[in-house]
Amino acid sequence: MNLSRKLFVGAAMASLLLAGCTSKVTEKEQYSGYLSNYNNLQEVETPSGGTAMRWVSPSWNPNAYDTVAFNKLELYPAPKPDERVNRQTLDDIQNYMTAKARSTLGQKYRVVPSASAAPKGAKTLIMRAAITGVSASNEGMKWYEVVPIAAVVGATQAASGHRDQDTELFIEAEFIDAKSNETVAKVVRKVFGTQLANESQKITAKDFKAAIDKLGTDFQAFISKPQAY
Repeated sequence: MNLSRKLFVGAAMASLLLAGCTSKVTEKEQYSGYLSNYNNLQEVETPSGGTAMRWVSPSWNPNAYDTVAFNKLELYPAPKPDERVNRQTLDDIQNYMTAKARSTLGQKYRVVPSASAAPKGAKTLIMRAAITGVSASNEGMKWYEVVPIAAVVGATQAASGHRDQDTELFIEAEFIDAKSNETVAKVVRKVFGTQLANESQKITAKDFKAAIDKLGTDFQAFISKPQAY
């Protein structure tokens, strides 16, 4: 096989293998069922450089509200801790994200634990949000691995648990107008934490701290100008 033929075959393998790399957004089969529906979600780029699936009502104006009813991020469905993701890790992620969300909302709105706790005459927006998954998956093959021999080596490492793993955090949220009970915005998001050395390394809340901080930046931009991205 001459050099040009080898390059062609290598390029063909690269396109096939890289097409299977980890998706930047939550796939439909990974939707948890937490939201009322998943209609009309569109892929958008966020200010922090991330990607989300999002829908916003054309008529929604975040400045039309002065109060947000939000208690905490839920864990949905009911969590099933295991050796890699224990209950303490889930609780730590939940608490950190809840505090971050409350802080961001509090810069613009009065925050109350429920719609019934809002003052009389308040213009209230309800926020429902949940962590719907925490996982780690094998890192997609890099371009320099996509040659016949290296691809076999890479596949062997993945099968034996030695390949680096991407940590993933899944979030779903929706905003509901308390007066009309209509959903005015919804977001499905997957963010990546730190990379683990192999499949035996435990996942901790620290692995997602930087990613959650970026989520807070995106969230602040979203409630300021939801149509900006």
